[in-house]
Formats: sequence, structure tokens, C-alpha cells
Amino acid sequence: MSDESRDAVCIVGAGSSGIVAAKILHERGIPFDCFEKGTGVGGLWRYRNDSGTSSAYRTLHINTSRDSMQYSDFPMPAEYPPFPHHSLILDYFESYVDHFGFRDKITFGASVEHIEPLSDGGYEVTVEESDGQRTTRRYRAVLVANGHHSKPRWPEFPGSFDGEVMHSHYYEDASGFAGKRVLVVGLGNSSCDIVCETARLAAKTFLSTRRGAHIIPKYMFGLVMDRILPPWCWRYLPFKMLQGLFGLGLFLSRGKVTDYGLPKPGHRVLEEHPTISSDLLNLLGHGDITVKPTIKELCGDRVRFVDDSEEQVDVIVYATGYDITFPFLDKSVLDISGNEVGLYRNVVHPDHPGLCFIGLVQPWGAIMPLAEAQSEWMADVIEGKCGLPDRDQMLRQIQRDREKMARRYTKSSRHTIQVDFFPYLDQIRRERKRKPAAVRSEREQPKMVEA
Repeated sequence: MSDESRDAVCIVGAGSSGIVAAKILHERGIPFDCFEKGTGVGGLWRYRNDSGTSSAYRTLHINTSRDSMQYSDFPMPAEYPPFPHHSLILDYFESYVDHFGFRDKITFGASVEHIEPLSDGGYEVTVEESDGQRTTRRYRAVLVANGHHSKPRWPEFPGSFDGEVMHSHYYEDASGFAGKRVLVVGLGNSSCDIVCETARLAAKTFLSTRRGAHIIPKYMFGLVMDRILPPWCWRYLPFKMLQGLFGLGLFLSRGKVTDYGLPKPGHRVLEEHPTISSDLLNLLGHGDITVKPTIKELCGDRVRFVDDSEEQVDVIVYATGYDITFPFLDKSVLDISGNEVGLYRNVVHPDHPGLCFIGLVQPWGAIMPLAEAQSEWMADVIEGKCGLPDRDQMLRQIQRDREKMARRYTKSSRHTIQVDFFPYLDQIRRERKRKPAAVRSEREQPKMVEA
């Protein structure tokens, strides 16, 4: 165990956000250690990841297109399809790490157990390696990139169920559901994938949802859906106009979701994190999936719904989302009750400006380019090339951003870290132009910029 003071940065996790942070620090010559709980890079995109935190299933493909997801200076191979399988995405991440040459900076099989902010601005990080040995090291800053899809959110319903129950986090494929009566709960992206797979093998498949959603196909008018409108539309058009254009295109390409048996959404398009599926509406049209309202009660081998209908069910799959978790941080450091993280631009802790979070966003679009922009920004701050607002300014902006997102999106715990891709990217670029001297005195500069 060592408490030796260091001028290095700690990166937690080597998933898609951790590796881009590592690449940028490596490129700039900023010393760092990256700790990854599993034995390989990729995080969520490593199927059967031995970190125990991955939720990838066998048939998982990306929902944002290849060109929208790739890092700015390392395009995905041209032979990749527009929506690649998770195995190709993992190959891409492996190639990225090797191309930029920082694999030796990642310690695999190393779990970050505790992060403690120090009074002088540094951070003590305790790591447990695969042999059980624990070490504590001191860092000038910490970039947390452990993702936000590791702690399943389980709903609670009255009664009890005699059959098999699982969360989508643990789902791998539908092979074990052949001939069974399966209920999938939820109407997000994982839910749509799982219910469509199950419908092709199960004796009967039900989809339970408490509210409607605007189902967005991966292709609209022959174009990938995230390229149907050019970037300038998302940046500059008034939201109502953007909403109208996208909503019209969606209606012309697939009609009304109520025509397929889904409940009418209680919100307009673009007011909720997108549910993307090219298969769900077809299978609903085939009658392979039966839509049910939310669960009222579990009744042994049956499930009663709020419309008082009942169905015999063998398996329930809860695709009900995730709770944000940082098990290595005390609640006194960061309270994430209700999934509210309270970070400046979803990155910087206002009380501990050297404690930063990469990829802790849920965008209309891909996380990877945003994590890249966040990492560039934090590298600028670490090098002293740009500054941060003072604590009071950060807190005011955090509140303004919360209020804006509350107006923009339906109220839900899944929208607490929601951002709009292009406007958020522009915000980060503006932050990189903030001059340290214009923000506060040298004495008040965040500790993470001190050598």
C-alpha cells in the first residue's frame, strides 16, 4: 500500500468512454493509470464480460449508426454495415487501443474500491487487483468512466410469481424461452430487442407497458434514422419546428403506433429518449406479440394487469432500466438519489472539480463522440489551457440545465442525464474556450490544474 503523492490522473473503467479518455491523456503526455475490472476493454460491448457489469446480449446491434458513433480520428472500417453487431464494435475498440498504443497503461482485473477526495485537492484511490492485493495511490484528478448500465432497476408489484424472473441485464438470448409463455415488461430499446427475439421462439409473447412510445425505425426513406435531418437542423432550428419535421417523417414512414396495438404516447416525439426498433411494429402486425398494460398483481403462474385481464406466464423479463451507481464513492461525496447526479455539464463535480465523469450522459445520439469531447475538455483543464467556473456559477448552471431538461423531456428517472447531442457538443466546445484568468484568480483555480 502506498500513499505517495503523484502527478498522475486516474481513469476508472476501460469501456468506450474510458478508452477515449485514456487515448487523449496518452496523446498529450499526461501521466495516468486506467483501472478496468474486467480482463479486456469494451465495457458494455464485451459480450459475457468477466467484469460482471456488461449487459450485452448475443444479437445486440448498435442503435445509432456507425458514422454517428465512431471517434473523430479513427473511423470504423468502411466494410462495417451501418448498424454493426456488438462483436464488430468490440473489434473496433480493440483496434483503437492498439492503434494509439496505450494498452500497457490499462491495468486489467483491477477494481476501484474507494475514491477519497483530500483537503488539498488530490484524491486517494484504493484498487483491488485480481490477486486480492489492495493498493492506495494518490492522484491529481480522477476521471470516472464506469458507465451507467450496471445496476438493474427492479420494479415491485403486489403478490408473488411462481415462474422464472430475470432482468434484461442478465438476458443473453431467447433459446431458453422456446415453447414458453413470456412476458417482457418495458418499452425501451432492450425491451424491443428482447420481445422481438422471444416472439420467434416462445409459445406466446406479451409486452407490458405503462405508457406509449414513439417507435423509431432504423431507416427512414432509405436513410439511417439519425441522418434523416442534417446536423444544422438539430443545432439551429426552433425545437417545435424540429419536432414537427421529425414527427412528420416518422408518421409518413410508419403511421401511428396505435394502429399496431400500442398505447398512444402521452408526449410528442423528441420529448423522450428514443425507442428504436425496425422489428417491433412488424411483429405486432403479424400478431406475434400481444400488448398488455402495466402489471396490477402477480398471481402465482398468472399475471393480472390493470385492465383486470389475466395471462398465464412462465417467464417475466423486466426491461425496466438502470439506477446510476458509483459504489466507490461515499454518499457524502456524491448523492445520486433519484438518479440526480448534480454535475456541471454532466462532467465536473462542483465541490471537487478534480472529480470528473466521462460518458455520464444519455443523448439523442451516440455517447462516444460526446465522451471524446468531454475528455478533450478535461485534458485542457488538467493542462491549465482552460478554466472552470467557480462553485456558485456551476451550481446555478446545473440548476438551469435541470430545468431545461425538465421542460424538454417527460418526467422520468431515465431522463436525469439526458442531453441533446449537437447542442451539448457545442456547449463542451464553448467550455474549452473559457480562459482561466477570466474565470477566477490563480488562488481559486481548481486543484486539478495544479502541478
